[in-house]
Amino acid sequence: MKTHNIFLYVFLIITLIGCEDFLEEEPRNIIAPENFFTSDADANQAITGVYSVIKNNSIYGQAGLDNWYDNGVDIIEPNRTHPIFEVMGNYTLSAVTADASNQLMSVSDTWQNLYRVILNANVIIDRVDGNQDISQDVQADVIAQARFLRALSYWHITNLWGDAPFYNELLTLNEIAELGRTSKDVIIDSVLDDLTFAQNNLPSVNTTENRGRATKWAAAIIEAKIHMADQNWQAGLSKCLEIINGSPHELLPTYAEVFDPANEYNAEIIWSLDFAKDITGQFEPAFPGRSFAGNNYWRPSLFNPRIRDEPANAADRGPLRTALRDNGQEFNGTGLQIASVDFYEKFPTNDLRRPLNIMDSYAGFELNHTYMPKFMSLNFETSPRFNHGDNRLVFRLGDVYLMAAECENELNGPDGAYQYIHPIRQRAYETQDEWDLTGLDQQGFREAIYDERKWELAAEATRRYDLIRWGIYLDVVRNAKFKTYAPNENIKDYHVLLPIPLNELQLNPNLTQNPGY
Repeated sequence: MKTHNIFLYVFLIITLIGCEDFLEEEPRNIIAPENFFTSDADANQAITGVYSVIKNNSIYGQAGLDNWYDNGVDIIEPNRTHPIFEVMGNYTLSAVTADASNQLMSVSDTWQNLYRVILNANVIIDRVDGNQDISQDVQADVIAQARFLRALSYWHITNLWGDAPFYNELLTLNEIAELGRTSKDVIIDSVLDDLTFAQNNLPSVNTTENRGRATKWAAAIIEAKIHMADQNWQAGLSKCLEIINGSPHELLPTYAEVFDPANEYNAEIIWSLDFAKDITGQFEPAFPGRSFAGNNYWRPSLFNPRIRDEPANAADRGPLRTALRDNGQEFNGTGLQIASVDFYEKFPTNDLRRPLNIMDSYAGFELNHTYMPKFMSLNFETSPRFNHGDNRLVFRLGDVYLMAAECENELNGPDGAYQYIHPIRQRAYETQDEWDLTGLDQQGFREAIYDERKWELAAEATRRYDLIRWGIYLDVVRNAKFKTYAPNENIKDYHVLLPIPLNELQLNPNLTQNPGY
């Protein structure tokens, strides 16, 4: 349905664009609709603005999706009580705490910003499609990017809340505010349609200037995950093999190379979001009214230790500082994301991935907490506190190999599945006796996948999604061990979905709450 409120929508897009190019423009020169969507550059700047939204705190910038996919399961916990992580890490979720004002980032923030992506994607599609001022090539690419981002947002929404408000056309804000909940299945059908369009129109490889945007392979991996969640194993396997055999991506020889900050666009990474040091306005500030290095990217600061917590022997703090300084490093983070007790106690000691996921000492000094160094960035010149230039990894090929192994096992048993899991395990162990899994039955292989995905993909925002689709989420959490909170004691059956925030329910009488809340 078309609307004449284009002045409002153009204004919304501009206010959501956080890229440095837009910040340098004179606002009165870009807000007027006659000066917008009148060139290829306008269309590309608009889609850059939507990427800016998904890079903010509540989605990919800080602890948004990390919180809802990784905290409160069996991998990560905070090193101290903290409002960012308490609602999920300790399962105090409710309609009220979903948008509690004393939190630094809430369920409501994630909900609202995912829908901001959808709103703006719809505006862009409407204004770009068939626009004679925009070239056909740019139309196809920008619409494909918009449809990918819309699909990504609805996929996360259905994962986290199930049935949800849904619209893929240009509605007035009043119409949007009265939408009820649409079946998850209906939404996913639309997501798959968007992902197909994206795969047919996005590039296989991005140009240097477009690094950070999605390629067709990012759309393909989401499609494969959807098929697997629906237990459509053949469709999932086919899509995984399309990525493995048809994409330019390849597994790196070692696990450590994947996370090397000096090689952020390596061949294994299918999609990562690019952040830059000293670029302000990349996303909304986590602390309104307070400044942290221009509110730049600071997810790595969540994983970096803070020096006042370390080392275990306080008398060694001076020597630890010296050791860090000699390496050009600082313990300059908040240290809020650490390995859970369950994770570090169960992680195989002979697994070469362990040092990238578990750090309980540094330079010979015992630490108070057990950190996850694969996402740490301690270089004080290139990655200062709250001002990191590190990319945000979203999808990589190692995940796809394990997905292919799971699909093949579910279809035909383990005989044909070893070829996909073994390349992952070979780089994780020194000898064949350690990595070889031959001789398993189907259930044994299934359980091996449960563990392999945990070790390989820790803190990559996959764990809760996997546990829920496997049907073992509640059992795993209830039987896990934790240090800071007690999610194993507090989790309830209804926590497989998040609550609809109270403010959304109050504003929209057609919304209903998820059961249990």
